[in-house]
Amino acid sequence: MTSKPEITKLSDTVSVSPQLELSDVAALAKAGFKSIICNRPDEEKGDHPRSAVVAKAAKESGLQFAYVPAVSGAITDQDGEKMAAALQDLPAPVLAYCRSGARSTKLTEMAQAKTADTSSAAKNSTS
Repeated sequence: MTSKPEITKLSDTVSVSPQLELSDVAALAKAGFKSIICNRPDEEKGDHPRSAVVAKAAKESGLQFAYVPAVSGAITDQDGEKMAAALQDLPAPVLAYCRSGARSTKLTEMAQAKTADTSSAAKNSTS
């Protein structure tokens, strides 16, 4: 992201991107983001900053941070539930990232579907 941000806005509250560099964190705060979610497991192969290091940089920039790792190609319903919980708890707008942004996009879609299902069930129980 250091040369050109590759941020994809999924909604008014959530955007996704490929792997962040530490130098990107302060720029995200300046751009108006309030929170960051890391969906890339620390043990995943590749040269990338670990979640604790990004969390520290986020805190120093006044951003909230959540670590919601999911294994590429093996995302579970539980991963979607954890993402939904993080999106509910964190101040928006939120930027979620992984290696390419695809995992974060899938998790956000799962979280939004879960939230829609919960809202629909609550609405039906009061009808």
